[in-house]
Amino acid sequence: MEKLKNPDDLIKYRKSLESEHRPDMVRICICTTGCRALGAEEVCRAFRAEIEKQSLAGKIEIVDTGCQGLCARAPVLTIEPMGIFYGRVTETDVPEIISRTILKGEIIERLCYAEAGKRTPYTRDIPFYSKQKKIVLKNCGNIDPKNISEYILKEGYLAFSKVLSGMTQDQVINEMKNSGLRGRGGAGFPTGNKWEFVKKAQGDIKYLICNGDEGDPGAFMDRAVLEGDPHSVIEGMLIGAYAIGSRKGIVYVRAEYPIAVEHLKIAIKQAKSLGLLGDNILGSNFSFDLDIKMGAGAFVCGEETALIASIEGKRGMPRPRPPFPATSGLWGKPTNINNVETFANVPIIFLKGSAWYKAIGTESSKGTKIFALAGNVKNTGLVEVPMGTSLREIVFDIGGGVPGRKKFKAAQMGGPSGGCVPAQHLDLPIDYETVKEVGAIMGSGGLIVMDDSTSMVDIARYFMEFCQDESCGKCVPCRIGTKRMLDILTRITKGQGKKEDIDLLKELAEVTKMASLCGLGQTAANPVISTIRYYLNEYEELINKKGVQPLPQQSPATQSPCCA
Repeated sequence: MEKLKNPDDLIKYRKSLESEHRPDMVRICICTTGCRALGAEEVCRAFRAEIEKQSLAGKIEIVDTGCQGLCARAPVLTIEPMGIFYGRVTETDVPEIISRTILKGEIIERLCYAEAGKRTPYTRDIPFYSKQKKIVLKNCGNIDPKNISEYILKEGYLAFSKVLSGMTQDQVINEMKNSGLRGRGGAGFPTGNKWEFVKKAQGDIKYLICNGDEGDPGAFMDRAVLEGDPHSVIEGMLIGAYAIGSRKGIVYVRAEYPIAVEHLKIAIKQAKSLGLLGDNILGSNFSFDLDIKMGAGAFVCGEETALIASIEGKRGMPRPRPPFPATSGLWGKPTNINNVETFANVPIIFLKGSAWYKAIGTESSKGTKIFALAGNVKNTGLVEVPMGTSLREIVFDIGGGVPGRKKFKAAQMGGPSGGCVPAQHLDLPIDYETVKEVGAIMGSGGLIVMDDSTSMVDIARYFMEFCQDESCGKCVPCRIGTKRMLDILTRITKGQGKKEDIDLLKELAEVTKMASLCGLGQTAANPVISTIRYYLNEYEELINKKGVQPLPQQSPATQSPCCA
């Protein structure tokens, strides 16, 4: 690849790609990231072998994509331009797909999406897809993430080029502030304000960090974006780096995400080859380089100061604030940290304008949010909806409801330190403020559905066990508070609870929340607080029925929505 020397070169390169595009070419897009665990790569090989066998090269293109969302039907594929969706595809289905669907235009009904006895062959008619609004996930499942040309064909890097050639740092920051984008890592802090703090901070060196340390059980939003559309994150980081005056960026991603790391490395190499990373990007005075730091999987490293300590080679433990990372972060320099989903939102804001973006969502929560839908729900997978969408719409309209004859009981929102939202709040519009009012948090986007066979006391015990295990132990309230709450919850679930345990749990929860150093301890008690608030009767029944053991069951949180 020749380096692009100016913004006009990028436009010319995109036009040359468009001229080479063949609308008559059949594209079979196959998820080979999450679906890889269920044989997607074997399906790809079978397609390529069959295409060669039938001399169809040049007429059919096989595209290895990222997650297409509907993980419950894995391995999945779409056939374009027909818009056909097939799920649970195996190697043995390949010859029939080519001979019947590709060559004759026939639908293979057994591979179609089925709901209530009705089979739907077209993606546009499947409620799981038709009721979503994809902004961050618009390319995931539609392009080859290992091919920068496909990203550029989808208007990739045009937003960055627009910023670089015609906007000042202050104009970029004001556009971000006007958009209303809030950090998608959980806290929901306004992104534009955060950038402004770092831009104004004194320092000869400033760092930009992308937080890809996604540790919630069952959550895989950031992983899917890095795997399926890594250039959107890089482009968002380029715009952020330009705004704050940073020349150095780091993507912190957990080592348990090998495909994400692989695709990110390829994307960085390709961007450098085209001159979109490195010195004097697109012939400008702006230079920015990007490295990857792999984390060891500590949940607490999702907290900003613990993440910074990890990058510096120290044990990942939080530190008191102030000073905040914006003034003294990595190596003591001003540092901006946003998560993967936040950065992936940035390009479209500058491509379509902040007014377009802020028209989506609610008054205080703009844009869309991605959720990893898991647990006792038919259509597990990745879901992107406008802020303000109700829990009922996500669980029943998109998720297809609870399987079998079970009833919806609760949804755990916000990961292990989130809260359980009961059936009475199914029509809750999901945004930062409203979710908090009912005792949950938005978090990074984990959404675990539980049916009426679930013991809510056991759910609280499960998440407390996770938080206690992941506590770094630095501060006493978190280290001791989570351990004591776990001991009490374990005793209650074993039928050995005492009447005073509920009040003791409440007291421990409040003290841990109030006195802990970082967000892990400050929110670790949320499952306890929310389950006592809405399911007090279950605690009382277990305590009153001495010696009665609850039926052992797998927590919905351990049922991953992703097939990998």
